Amino acid sequence: MKKTVISAVALAALFWIIATGQAFAQERTTVRVTGSEVITGVVVVDIVKEGKSLKLQCNQGVHNCKPLKSGGYVMLELPKNYGMYDCKNVEIYREDKDNPEGAELLGNYCLVET
Repeated sequence: MKKTVISAVALAALFWIIATGQAFAQERTTVRVTGSEVITGVVVVDIVKEGKSLKLQCNQGVHNCKPLKSGGYVMLELPKNYGMYDCKNVEIYREDKDNPEGAELLGNYCLVET
């Protein structure tokens, strides 16, 4: 009886870990930064993702919020309701083709569709 209860608990825990992992699956995309500026305390970064122009925004002075230089980066789209802003949250990483999983985190932003 004890083995059955332990097995059921272990199976439920395994199911929860797999389900949670899939729920937090994140999409990594290569993006190109075309410009950055600060407008009244808001950092605005212009990017191109798959040929579409988008904007990233964050509050100047907040940890991991800074203008980015023009060039290639990796954008990680975070799951809904995950991140510091009340919007679609993304993380931007330095593009590192040799070590994509170990890329340096540069900032946290709100993705704004234009």
